[in-house]
Amino acid sequence: MSYAEAKARYTAIGVDTEAAIARLKTVPISLHCWQGDDVRGFDTDPTKPLTGGIQTTGNYPGRARTPEELMADMDKVLSLCPGTKKINLHASYAIFDEENPWVDRDKLEPKHFKKWVDFCKARGLGADFNPTFFSHPKCDPLTLASPNEETRKFWVEHGKACIRISQYLAEELGQPCTMNIWTGDGFKDVPADRKGPRDRYKASIDEILSEPYDFKLVKPCIESKVFGIGVEAYTVGSAEFALSYAAFNREKCIPLMDNGHYHP
Repeated sequence: MSYAEAKARYTAIGVDTEAAIARLKTVPISLHCWQGDDVRGFDTDPTKPLTGGIQTTGNYPGRARTPEELMADMDKVLSLCPGTKKINLHASYAIFDEENPWVDRDKLEPKHFKKWVDFCKARGLGADFNPTFFSHPKCDPLTLASPNEETRKFWVEHGKACIRISQYLAEELGQPCTMNIWTGDGFKDVPADRKGPRDRYKASIDEILSEPYDFKLVKPCIESKVFGIGVEAYTVGSAEFALSYAAFNREKCIPLMDNGHYHP
């Protein structure tokens, strides 16, 4: 059906398609940074494999190897795509240098994302954010659902650091920052205990969201998933868990459903 025919049909039911398209052009769509380098990031050894339910390899030919290469690639994409854009950053894309040397994920600070803020300001972009709960020695292999309290505390502190970074991004760029919480926590085989990991997962998210933030600026999301590589039998953050958690905590978080995880 041609646009002219569609426009006529929508007009018949009171919909102004031109106005709808004009409004849509002002709605920012997040351009996620990990498309540029296969989720490799800049905070771990690039020779080691990605882990934690991640299907990608991080080694496709031509992938960005440095922040500068990734920014150049993003500029090219922005030049080709219509509409209003934001960028979406994973915590593993922190930028370290002599002035701000490497720190582990539980010690990340807003300053490690200042160059991304400068990049966004120069292009009139907002930014969304994701904690990175995978591809790290502290995955045992669980993170927020781990029975090891030292492991769980590390990842809770990472989540809290990401809340602070998200607040910084929102304040600096003048747009709300959606912060998405997803982990690959789960089991390849059917577990004897299905409730315990979810109890720990809930307690961990409660702790993360106890970090002060302005809900008008920072929009924490709880993302659900069916399964990941190596966790085919049981996923802690299931659709039922994530949707229920968000429903009971709607004053401080929202649900996120990745439709790519729910295909037929």
